[in-house]
Amino acid sequence: TLDAKHYKEWTPAWQKAVGQGLFVKRDFGSGQMSRDMTLYVDDDGKAYHIFSSEENLTLHIAELTADYLHHSGRYTRVAPAGHNEAPAIFKRDGTYWMITSGCTGWAPNEARMFSAPSIWGPWTQHPNPCRGPKAEITFGGQSTFILEIVNSKSSNSKSQYIFMADIWRPRHPIDARYIWLPIEFEDGKPVVRWQDEWSPNPKQ
Repeated sequence: TLDAKHYKEWTPAWQKAVGQGLFVKRDFGSGQMSRDMTLYVDDDGKAYHIFSSEENLTLHIAELTADYLHHSGRYTRVAPAGHNEAPAIFKRDGTYWMITSGCTGWAPNEARMFSAPSIWGPWTQHPNPCRGPKAEITFGGQSTFILEIVNSKSSNSKSQYIFMADIWRPRHPIDARYIWLPIEFEDGKPVVRWQDEWSPNPKQ
């Protein structure tokens, strides 16, 4: 049930939609703000809510309960006061990798990258993973998700990872676009290289 005094600005239609399960809950009173965010399910089935918090100063990684409906109460802060948002995360060979963006509003900026041996850290920052024209502004986009493509035909083949980014066009939102690029690895570290054209190849 909703406590009306905390949701007095909501319309009856909105309250009904929330009550029917539009989303789980909104509770700023007992925790930090959740801004740019993603969800990540690890290979052991545990799920995490990863979001920009503390007025966009710090990323939080918060564990979800087994039913994925609530926070368990366990969380960690990543790069405190680092001004990171738009987290995109994946795991490869036991290492967690996260690509983020700086906080420059609608304007694109240089991507940041972090790695950790555990979801709880310690998280280490690395140089911009992007290579090619406009790499210094993430090719004009902002990280949003990293998709893993698993080769189901062979257990010996490596997965392929696709870096996805939003191209924001605030003056013409309907014309917003997306960037999909394969993630390559150099000395075990992710690299996102600009390509005008490419095809998925999970056999690599």
